[in-house]
This record gives sequence, structure tokens and C-alpha cells, in this order.
Amino acid sequence: MDLKFFLGIGLAVVLVFCSAAAYTTFTKIPTASAVPTDREILYQVSTIDALMQGVFDGVQPVGELRKHGNFGIGTFKDLEGEMIVIDGKVYQVKADGRVYAVSDTATTPFATVTWFERDITETVNRPMNFSVFSQEMNGRLPSQNMIYAVRMKGTFPQMKVRAIPAQQKPYPTLTEAAKNQSVYTYADTTGTVVGFYTPAFFKGLNVAGYHLHFISDDRLTGGHILDFTVPANTTVEYDITPAFAMPLPTSGAFTGVDLSQDLSQELAKVES
Repeated sequence: MDLKFFLGIGLAVVLVFCSAAAYTTFTKIPTASAVPTDREILYQVSTIDALMQGVFDGVQPVGELRKHGNFGIGTFKDLEGEMIVIDGKVYQVKADGRVYAVSDTATTPFATVTWFERDITETVNRPMNFSVFSQEMNGRLPSQNMIYAVRMKGTFPQMKVRAIPAQQKPYPTLTEAAKNQSVYTYADTTGTVVGFYTPAFFKGLNVAGYHLHFISDDRLTGGHILDFTVPANTTVEYDITPAFAMPLPTSGAFTGVDLSQDLSQELAKVES
């Protein structure tokens, strides 16, 4: 089937990626009432492969996105900056390094959100950079075949982040756009890391492994995390998210790149 036709379907697809038995072996933190099942979904707009190919048109308003979660990350129309959704509020970190509040009428070509309800916690036992953090924390996960929303609060000795400026049509690929990214490194910055861990078999749908953004407590700095130093005794909160829903983009044009190719190497360039 032609992939452009497939991307034009525009239907929500719900997939469950872990067994009920595996999920129920972990006790939820008590709440006043049971969390509705529709709050246990990772809601995603479009795919990372579509973004890699230059599908930067905004396909969903932020106001609609907020109906599906109070926590998440993404980007904005024309690939302008980095999205952080925290406590139900949506922020945009632009290439100038500043954080802006976002109206419900702004649109996104790619985003992931959920309703954050902490299930498990882990404590970092020594200072770690992004690479060490990913490897060690992967080994602590109950299963690497589940989706987790990830949140960390604290003061980070080093936080290296980036933001990409708005792109013009005809859109380049994400790899080309990232060549003009703005990179900022902050020392001893206090704030929150917001993001997700998705399984290896999500390659093409999302960033396999950890995809994390940062926003400072004063809401002045942030961005997509390229590297960081997580200090010892930092608490990492995980929300096990056993289901996945994705409306597909109905607009936007590809760049003519062979859509059958494996984009994992190109994505690695953008993430580093």
C-alpha cells in the first residue's frame, strides 16, 4: 500500500503492548478513585519517521492535544522549537533559548502526551551522563517492552539542550534542519526533565529508548536534552503506560526520500 495513502487515513489506532499480567504485578500508588483506562494511554500525533522526512505541517491544535494528557513533549508547526507539557500547561522553547507559553490555537506535527500518574520510582545512586543513565536505568525497568512516562525533578550540574528554528517550505529533512539548531549548556540549573521511554520495537513510530526534554523551574530555559549530568540521589519517577493511540497526519509533504529506508542512523545524528 502506498505510504502517502496510509498517512492520509487519519484514524486513531489503539495498540496494547504489554500483557495485563505483566502490568498488574506492580502496585499502583493509592488514589481516591481508580484511574480511568483512557488516562493510561500514550497519545501520539504522527510518527518520528514522518518528522524525520520533513512532515512539519501542524496537524493538531494544542488545545486538542491537551485533552489527551497533562504531561509530554513534542514540537510545533514548521519544527519551530521544542514542546514541554507539564502540569497541563504547554511551553515552547525556541531557538533563542527562551521559553514561551503556548496558546491552544498553536499546532503540532509531532507530540506525545499522557496523564502522568506515578507508578514506580528509582533513585540514581551516582552521577550519570545521558548515556550511562540510559544504560543503567534500562536495567532497572520492570520490562523494556513497555512504555513509560519519565519525570525527574532536581538541580542538574550540567544540562545540554537544543532547539531548532522554524523551517520554510519546501521543508528539509529533520537531519538537515538540525544542522542549524541552537545548543545551550546550563550549569546547576533547577527544573524538571519530562519525557518517555519507548521499547526498541517502536523504532519508526517514536524515539526508541529515552526521549527527554527539560524546563527550568523559573520557566526561562529548556529544550530537547542532548546530554546532562544527573546527580546522585535524584529520584526518577515512572508512569507505566500500557496502551498507545495515534492519529495519523492528513497533510504535509514528503521530501522524496525513499520511505522504505531505515532512518535509525539519521535519527541518531539528530539526537547526538
